Amino acid sequence: MDDASTLLDRIIAAPDLASLEAVRVSALGKSGEITALLKSLGGMTSDQRAVEGPRIHALRERVTDALAARKDELEGAQLEARLATERLDLSLPAGDVPQGSVHPVSQVMDELAEIFADLGFAVAEGPEIEDDWHNFTALNIPETHPARAMHDTFYLAGEHDRPMVLRTHTSPVQIRTMMSQKPPIRIIAPGRVYRSDSDATHTPMFHQIEGLVIDKGITMGHLKWTLETFLKAFFERDDIVLRLRPSYFPFTEPSAEVDVGWSMEKGRRVIGGSDGWMEVLGSGMVHPRVIAACGLDPDEWQGFAFGTGVDRLAMLKYGMDDLRAFFDGDLRWLRHYGFSALDVPTLSGGVGA
Repeated sequence: MDDASTLLDRIIAAPDLASLEAVRVSALGKSGEITALLKSLGGMTSDQRAVEGPRIHALRERVTDALAARKDELEGAQLEARLATERLDLSLPAGDVPQGSVHPVSQVMDELAEIFADLGFAVAEGPEIEDDWHNFTALNIPETHPARAMHDTFYLAGEHDRPMVLRTHTSPVQIRTMMSQKPPIRIIAPGRVYRSDSDATHTPMFHQIEGLVIDKGITMGHLKWTLETFLKAFFERDDIVLRLRPSYFPFTEPSAEVDVGWSMEKGRRVIGGSDGWMEVLGSGMVHPRVIAACGLDPDEWQGFAFGTGVDRLAMLKYGMDDLRAFFDGDLRWLRHYGFSALDVPTLSGGVGA
């Protein structure tokens, strides 16, 4: 066998990665020189192993380190050579079929923004890491409410002035808007929200959109007209029928679940018609305590709020069955359901055109 210096010289002299790999195999492969030495330890006496064992293991370690160092050198030189010679001609025309596509969630977000902009709503945003006050307390959610439980909410570890959470809804954006802007207010708040849940219709992270109107003389009639106009524009059907059912939300009073009529078309349930009812929204008049928590006089200002899942709207409109596929990153799914970058939603051309 070559002595250590000869073996290390062979490693240093290796001109390329293929030659280096040949040296590695000859030294550390199944039939390599160092491998043979390691196998010979089994036939030695304990005294011999005490002397030869550390020497052989030290040799293997030196060779392994030298191989890694030389490999880094060769790979670095190879990269430098590529960078020095490769050129990308940005003036070349793109392919006939662009490979990129817009995710359905992004498309639906754009559709919603287009519809509500036409109704006079602005888009508002807020942090995804929220404090307990904005996420719960200001929204009239009591300390004992199950929504605060650890199994529903992701709490952040560490010491903070207030408990910090990954926001469970986009309602904190409503609170921040009411505290930073003077009424009248008309906003939608789309964005990511987080809850500890996962199945075919729930994921730990999903997308939600909420709407808020604060003005004088606002009634449930304004709420129903807004939702009906929005749903007709989004699903691009005139036969949208709404049903408001009394419900309970801590931040609205009175509160209503919004059902929309559906019908069967080609064996699939679609929005529109009146064969049955499907819940799509939660809504209600903003609770006076919420208005007061934001520094406004509830005797002077009233408003309504509503919220729904963006992913759920996409599933209903475009016929998707499993919410988890939205986050799998499967290019086959995206090529099937994705949108062209030029499919910009417009009310004149149809938001889903």
